[in-house]
Amino acid sequence: MRLTRPPAVQQAYVLHHHDWSETSLILDLFTRDSGRLAVAAKGAKRPYSQLRAVLLPMQRISVSLSKPAKADGGEVQTLRSAEWGGGATMPAGAALFSGYYLNELLLKLLARHDPHPALFDAYADTLAHLAQGDAALRAFELKLLSELGLLPDLSVITPTQAAIDPARRYQLSPESGVIPPNSDASLPGTLLIQLQAALLHGSTAALRQACAAESQGLKGALRGLLHYHLGHQPLRTRALLVDVQQLLDT
Repeated sequence: MRLTRPPAVQQAYVLHHHDWSETSLILDLFTRDSGRLAVAAKGAKRPYSQLRAVLLPMQRISVSLSKPAKADGGEVQTLRSAEWGGGATMPAGAALFSGYYLNELLLKLLARHDPHPALFDAYADTLAHLAQGDAALRAFELKLLSELGLLPDLSVITPTQAAIDPARRYQLSPESGVIPPNSDASLPGTLLIQLQAALLHGSTAALRQACAAESQGLKGALRGLLHYHLGHQPLRTRALLVDVQQLLDT
């Protein structure tokens, strides 16, 4: 199979960074054309470096990268240049926590060098709508699971492939897919049909609108699905948000 060479300049977001040396950083970038990449930003920690104001989380940037090289114990590319790509400013308050939650999901579920341009576009769109709350998060979780092949067809009962009855309720099981409910945690058939239609259409706005009608029910169902596929990788952002909420309540 012939491999396509990535473009000289790529659209990207910084998902995470850690120190590489006294003056440099290792970045985890989510790029539209090449997927998730490990990138060395040499000199980015220097006080006069122009990169300091550019390499911020949840900000679209345009990057130019070198060919991969061995560094920090793994295959890492070198950042040649980075510029702010425009768009919305960094979210604040609860929306900022939600943005870090999205970043952690991408870090833990996306394999490196596996492009997902539709997911990249959905991530960018979701960042601009985090102030809408749970509906935006649920829509992104659905898009992420769907893009990675971890979400069953929501328009059919998984074991039998029979069409969903809009008048009935169903359960989203991590192991069995869409099944008749065996507990109180169930979702309306009409909702599942709407969600599947929005996913097929590719509209993040339509997906958010469908999620808004049943955001709390979806939260539990998708949390179970994500935990199943994350395995033993706890989500630090979720635990931190719970701690902050408890502190505010007291």
